[in-house]
Amino acid sequence: MRKSILSILLIICFAGAGALRAENVGVPAECEDVMLQAFYWDSYKLTKYGRTKWIDLLPDTAAITANFDLVWFPPSAKGGGVGYSPKQMSSQDSDWGSRTKLTQLIEALHAGNTKAIADIIVNHRGNNSSWCNFFSDNFGEFGTYQLTAEHICKNDEVNSSTQAGSCKGAATGANDTGTNFDGARDLDHTSEFVQNWVKAYTKWMLRVMQYDGFRYDMTRGFRGTYLSMYNEEAKPYLSVSEYWESLTNTVNHLKATNYNTMVFDFPLKYSLSGIATSSYGKLNRDKALDGLRKQGLERYSVTFIDNHDTFERSDNQGGEFISYNADLSTASVKDKILQANAYILMMPGVPCVFWPHWKSYQSEINELIAIRKRAGLHSESEVTDETSGLNLYSATIKGHRGSVVLRLGSKRSTDVPEGYDLAVEGGERGAYTIFIKENAQGIEDIEGGAQRGQKFMKDGKLFIRHGENVYDILGNKIQ
Repeated sequence: MRKSILSILLIICFAGAGALRAENVGVPAECEDVMLQAFYWDSYKLTKYGRTKWIDLLPDTAAITANFDLVWFPPSAKGGGVGYSPKQMSSQDSDWGSRTKLTQLIEALHAGNTKAIADIIVNHRGNNSSWCNFFSDNFGEFGTYQLTAEHICKNDEVNSSTQAGSCKGAATGANDTGTNFDGARDLDHTSEFVQNWVKAYTKWMLRVMQYDGFRYDMTRGFRGTYLSMYNEEAKPYLSVSEYWESLTNTVNHLKATNYNTMVFDFPLKYSLSGIATSSYGKLNRDKALDGLRKQGLERYSVTFIDNHDTFERSDNQGGEFISYNADLSTASVKDKILQANAYILMMPGVPCVFWPHWKSYQSEINELIAIRKRAGLHSESEVTDETSGLNLYSATIKGHRGSVVLRLGSKRSTDVPEGYDLAVEGGERGAYTIFIKENAQGIEDIEGGAQRGQKFMKDGKLFIRHGENVYDILGNKIQ
């Protein structure tokens, strides 16, 4: 009994390491979490990879919570369409569904010990009846706010465009502190009123809507010091910034936030594109890698392959991992996408799996997640790059409970490393091989002690308990 309790405490300590090492807000240390982006562009109405309104995600919660620790939702504020020009933050009825269904979905995730990540858009704001007329926000105990033209940056289009109508010239805020966004009104983050509005909104999202963390949209649009300010006030479990820029600029952004956020690793995403042409040299830190691991900043990296902006968007055809509108069912495309997922799921950072990939190759990706969990790979895992080049990549990655050897490409060795066991050989054409070595003091079977929503390992496999029932990584009830 004592030994089982000790094992549980060790797992809790690893899972909660961010709370013990609180140097940065929204950046859990040695984080073992895996994230799911639970939508793609227009998936509130599209069905190609499954519609993802709140009501559609609810039946999937058992499978989601069995595999993922974090779920990134699309913008849930009133705004229309996908929601990236929100009109009223305190209204959580959107084209993705009602506030009631959203609350039910978050509660279902929490019951499975999985956290909900809100998409936060505070760089800009959609309007009410005119370009300078906004809906008010009522955040209850956190206050009521009415933005006006004085909170719009004075170099916004509202002061120069003929389409602004009677609002032309009305904005009196300070100049924008970042890149202009011309799809809605850019807000003046130097304004104390705007700052207080964001602080109230983010705290309301955590304490009332019961979100656990934030994905900040369009953070090129305002200075990183403000993002740091908002996180220090709200204290999310995890924060990730969408700063779509070069590696140098991304590092400078992290510095500006005082490292009080993680950031989507766009530089790594473009390094991963080499997988599509079987050129793996860009995955090696000491060669052509262009990602946060290159700078020793993997702790702040949320890794990904595609997202709603880069996948099957006719207005961004150059940003997709494979090619625009590629057929995911073909063997060659499947191999490349699974190789890329194998890479991010074995590497440091917090990996973010994309919904169309998961829905297309659910069993394979779940298996990769289970391997990551078995070895206890985490956001700061140590990596030894071994070989890389055309048709070949190999590396060893150390975790809390073991280590893995990852091999990609047609020229990879199939020899079993000493002390390791074969974990998986995957892809239609054997596109990747992973070997695992688990520590002697690795995870014990804690099935009997697992609480409701507790993830646990048994016989090298990942399970989750819901009350008296246990489910596998596919969400199938096994007892």
